[in-house]
Amino acid sequence: MPKPLDDAYANAAYIPDAASYPPRWEAEAEAYGTRLAVAIRIRPGLMYGHGTRQALDLFLPEGTPQGLVVFVHGGYWHKFDRSIWSHFAEGARARGWAVAMPSYDLCPRVRIRDITRQVAQAITVAAQEIAGPIRLTGHSAGGHLVARMLEPGLLPDAVAERVAHVMPISPLTDLRPLLELTMNETLGLDRAEAMAESPIAMAPPKVPVTVQVGGDERPVFLDHARWLEKAWGCGNVVIPGKHHFDVIDALKDPDSAMVTTLLER
Repeated sequence: MPKPLDDAYANAAYIPDAASYPPRWEAEAEAYGTRLAVAIRIRPGLMYGHGTRQALDLFLPEGTPQGLVVFVHGGYWHKFDRSIWSHFAEGARARGWAVAMPSYDLCPRVRIRDITRQVAQAITVAAQEIAGPIRLTGHSAGGHLVARMLEPGLLPDAVAERVAHVMPISPLTDLRPLLELTMNETLGLDRAEAMAESPIAMAPPKVPVTVQVGGDERPVFLDHARWLEKAWGCGNVVIPGKHHFDVIDALKDPDSAMVTTLLER
């Protein structure tokens, strides 16, 4: 039986033709990966751990990379993998940055705290491959995960010192409300983990942070963005006319305001 808060976090029910998005993402990602493979601009399946999902794809620009961007996908920690998001690397890649996209194990096989540490390991491995500054971005649950990377000690000091900007997109920043969702039967959160994994409970980081969120998203996602803005004193960009699924489209465009913010802030 649905729980009272379920509807607040139900994105697809409020997005026109929502079911068409994952197949379109998959088709675009496949075409993009094929094009870059022909140009020898992709290093697929770089392992960062022992599980089959603990791997990342690395998309390479022309010439020496200016640095490393890491994009972490969403799906409420229990859906998707890196294979359907490849095309969202293009904006940063076209501007001379290498882009890493990791997969990670999903709930309920693992807990959210395990995914957090997997993402930290993925960033660490990618950082060994690409020199220069590191800029992190992620969408939805991926936005939560990149925000979590700013907890001292999660990333090795040598990697953390290179992180120049973190840009969570439509992130989940306080996991305590998720305890009241039917989805938590899959996530397996308890109150202690929900608090420990909530970015708003972390000390404000010294690294610049810019939250991005669509103006047409479910109200609770606008709340999550504001909560992080208040807790960290960070930037919060509300993009008019964008919902939870199309807010990331700008990552494909090297001239978009979103990509410019990610790379130049």
